Amino acid sequence: MKERPLILVSNDDGYQAKGINCLVGVLREFGDVVVVAPHTGRSGKGCAITSETPIKVTEVKREPGLTVYSCTGTPSDCVKIACHAYVPRRPDLIVGGINHGDNSAVNAHYSGTMGVVIEGCMKGIPSVAFSLCSHDADADFTPTYDIIRKVVAQVLEKGLPKGSCLNVNFPVSPSFAGVKVCRQATGTWVNEWEAHDHPRGGKWWWLTGEFEVQDNDPSADRVALNNNYVTITPTTIDFTDYRLLADMQEWKF
Repeated sequence: MKERPLILVSNDDGYQAKGINCLVGVLREFGDVVVVAPHTGRSGKGCAITSETPIKVTEVKREPGLTVYSCTGTPSDCVKIACHAYVPRRPDLIVGGINHGDNSAVNAHYSGTMGVVIEGCMKGIPSVAFSLCSHDADADFTPTYDIIRKVVAQVLEKGLPKGSCLNVNFPVSPSFAGVKVCRQATGTWVNEWEAHDHPRGGKWWWLTGEFEVQDNDPSADRVALNNNYVTITPTTIDFTDYRLLADMQEWKF
């Protein structure tokens, strides 16, 4: 009998978050699932790794087809340690999410959920991130399930090119205008810090901010999300700017 696919799941909201547990419920239809996720929220950690302190992994659930571990490390740590010690074989797929919050545009660079799939991608394993544009701890993820099933089925069947992963974002809506394969939108954070007086003198700063979309192209992910489309952004781990690389061949050194 052919083995069921093995799917490794992690996130940056913690193993108890509603998003990851909803995702696991969908993924169990496709294969055996191993969850190694942070023991608490690790949002905004990107591809950060833990190098100066040890991490601890604790089994919290085991049943046929599903094992869940909590990890004191970052999302990237979770994938690293899972592949090193906690999966029975090389995963067929790595999935991050479902994130509580938008990971479109440049937010993908900060995202611990994207850190999960970038780590998987660097290991040569097909990897997909799913995010819902809501930070509500009790958000309704059910409208995302059908698209998740379709994406997962196709990635398991077709795989992904070496060095590429997928960043999938869902608008908050009971139904969607459709699905668009998009490029990453241009945008930036402004008014990022809020100052308060420290009781012992000086200032302390709270990270806040507003995201400004500097794009009106309907093929850009954040623009499409604002128009109620699910966006799928193919993402590469190769940071090389090939246009500039070509231009720089003419530079004199």
